[in-house]
Amino acid sequence: MYFIPVYILILGFTISVDYCVGILLEKNKPEFKRLILIISIVVNVGFLAIFKYYNFFIDNVNFILHLFGKTYSFSFLKVLLPIGLSFHTFQAMGYTIEVYRGKQKAEKHFGIFALYVMFYPQLVAGPIERPQNLIHQFYEPKIFDFHSLFDGLKLMLWGFFKKIVIADRLSYFVNVA
Repeated sequence: MYFIPVYILILGFTISVDYCVGILLEKNKPEFKRLILIISIVVNVGFLAIFKYYNFFIDNVNFILHLFGKTYSFSFLKVLLPIGLSFHTFQAMGYTIEVYRGKQKAEKHFGIFALYVMFYPQLVAGPIERPQNLIHQFYEPKIFDFHSLFDGLKLMLWGFFKKIVIADRLSYFVNVA
């Protein structure tokens, strides 16, 4: 969103769709659940395909057209790939699939669901987390503790020391070409 603020609308749209899909999956009869899940997957994979694979597909189509002597070529999309789109897509799809299977209740709180989809510590550390392992943690009360803060800062400082002082110095010996 920092580079192209309008991209937040893509994330907002997919979060809204999957939030509604989760609730619909929980409330509908089994014969409609499959259709609802398919719609959710098509929307999610559709956004991913457009942003991530459209130019790849067009490049191959243009190459094949050129092989057959056609002078027409399709134009490429000139957009930046939204950072984390794959993570958000698969995180949301994992949720809807778990609700479909009955392993996760649909999240009724939109903010909690959005937090689950956009949980950035999970984005950086990976992997895609099942909703039943993560969502309930957002409801647990958190108490600020200066002792824990101090311990965490000490760990970070120790890690920085090992990286900057030890690892960077050893890299001269390891990276000899």
